[in-house]
Amino acid sequence: MKAYVFPGQGAQFVGMGKDLFETSEQARQLFAKANEILGFDIQQIMFEGTDEELTQTKVTQPAVFLHSTILAICLGDQFQPDMVAGHSLGEISALVANKTLLFEDGLKLVFKRALAMQKACEAEASTMAAILGLEEQIVEELCAQINGIVVPANYNCPGQLVISGSFSAVEEACAKLTEAGAKKAVLLKVGGAFHSPLMESAREELAAAIEATVFSNPICPVYQNVTASAVTDPEEIKRNLMAQLTAPVRWTQTMQKMLADGATEVIEVGPGKVLQGLFKKVDRAFPCSSAALEIVE
Repeated sequence: MKAYVFPGQGAQFVGMGKDLFETSEQARQLFAKANEILGFDIQQIMFEGTDEELTQTKVTQPAVFLHSTILAICLGDQFQPDMVAGHSLGEISALVANKTLLFEDGLKLVFKRALAMQKACEAEASTMAAILGLEEQIVEELCAQINGIVVPANYNCPGQLVISGSFSAVEEACAKLTEAGAKKAVLLKVGGAFHSPLMESAREELAAAIEATVFSNPICPVYQNVTASAVTDPEEIKRNLMAQLTAPVRWTQTMQKMLADGATEVIEVGPGKVLQGLFKKVDRAFPCSSAALEIVE
C-alpha cells in the first residue's frame, strides 16, 4: 500500500518548484492561478527570491503547499495513494491531493492560516524548542509542571519531540529537560509557539474559514495530525483540521499507525526529504522515496 506524505513549514528552499514550472504546462497554469488568488507573485519568490523573503510565514506556507499540491496534480495517473498524511501545514496539501479540497480552496485556507498564525505570533513573545533523546512521557510530565504555557507540539519521531509556548516557559522547560537527561534541548528559529494554546486566536480565524469551505469525500483516508488515525468522513476531517493549530502534531503516532495499517512504501510529495528521514527513524529498512514527474510534457 502506497502512503503519500506532505511536508510542512521548514522544508522550503529557493528554487523550489522551478523544475515543475519548466516541465509542465499544467503546473504553469496552476502557478498563475496561485498568483491571482494570493495577490502577489509567489512564483518569483519561490524560484528567484532570497531566503529572507521565502521564510516569511505568509510566503513559506503557500510556497510549500504549492510545491506539494502542484506536483501531486501533475503526477496525474502516477498518483495512486492508498493513504495520505501531512505534517502540520502539509495536512492541507494532503487534503487537496486526496480530493477532499479543491486546489483553490486549499490555497485560500493555507494563506488564511499563515496570516492568522503570523498575527498570533506577534501578540506574545513565544518560541519552540527541539528535545532530543528523552521519552515522551517525561517531556509531557515536566512541561505540565512548568508555571507558564509550554506544551508538547510536534511528536516528530521516537526520541525527537518539539515543545512550544511562551519564551520564558520554554527556556525553563529546556533547562529542566536537560537536567532530566535530554541529549539536547535546542531553541528553534521560529516566529512563535505553533501548536500551542497561544495559537488560539489563529485557530478561531482559521476555523471560521474552514467552516465556510466545502469538504468532499476523499479518494483515500487521511491520517490527521490531531488523532493520528485514518479519517474519510468530510465533517470529521473538518473538525480535526479546526483543532490542529492548538493541538500537537502526532507524527510519530501517525507513522506507526500507517505502518500498522499496511503501508508498504512511503512517497514524499514536495520539497525536501524530512519526512522520509523521520520514517527511517521508525523503521530503517522501510522503502521511502520522493515523488517526481516521470513524463515530460
